[in-house]
Amino acid sequence: MTFQINIKDKSETDKLIKITLFKKEIRKTEPHKHNNYFEIIYLSKGSGTHAIDYTKYKVQPPVIFFVRKEQVHYWDLRTVPEGYVLILKKGFIDKSLDVELKALLTKVSSFSSLQVKDTSTINQLFQLLTKENDTTNENRFPVVEGLLKALLAKILEVAKPLINNVKVKADIFQSFMELLSQNKEIKNNVAYYAGLLNTTPQNLNAVCRKAVNQSAAEVLAELIISEAKRLLIYTDNTVSEISFALDFNDPSHFVKYFKRYTGYTPQTFRSQ
Repeated sequence: MTFQINIKDKSETDKLIKITLFKKEIRKTEPHKHNNYFEIIYLSKGSGTHAIDYTKYKVQPPVIFFVRKEQVHYWDLRTVPEGYVLILKKGFIDKSLDVELKALLTKVSSFSSLQVKDTSTINQLFQLLTKENDTTNENRFPVVEGLLKALLAKILEVAKPLINNVKVKADIFQSFMELLSQNKEIKNNVAYYAGLLNTTPQNLNAVCRKAVNQSAAEVLAELIISEAKRLLIYTDNTVSEISFALDFNDPSHFVKYFKRYTGYTPQTFRSQ
């Protein structure tokens, strides 16, 4: 029986960012997540599928996948993959003073998969990032920071037809999203998160409306429903156990909440 989701850690203790070639021998993996970093995966070759949470994506290079640290994912590749894996820890974001870089990260982290064009520039930026990140130069951080910013901007530019071009005010919204993605207990309470951000629920709601055209409660609900689906799919925890883990005092309230957002009861969703 499975009561918890497997956690894998490919990061290095002394590095806030890591860029490597995608391992050609990786074809099939078990469902797992990475609790302490954000992952950007660029594939220029390969075929098969990549599942992120409860959605399975067909691998059709050139493609970029974004995996947030709370998400579960796994691979089922049929041909030899080629590309890069970029691992980004929260410490890198905290160290950076570049507001535009943080806004770009907010934008890309809202996507799971993007088809891209103009891959020559993306390949060159990944190559430069890999080379610079392997150096021990004391000025390495601003160089890597600049290259990462260029990479994210280029990704958003060449995937422009797939993107809802929304101007995001990064400060409070970015902090809210970071709080939600941290590996801590989920609180089903917007006021709780507003308090941590030293703002009011009304202001947090306005910020979310401006950033993603959703209320703060709707943003929080997406997290709760996503985590509920992960636990229903990848663990054998009972519906009652899942409801308490997601800060619902009454399992029947959780069942109604889940059905309101998905159209299914938790048990029906699990049995599909």
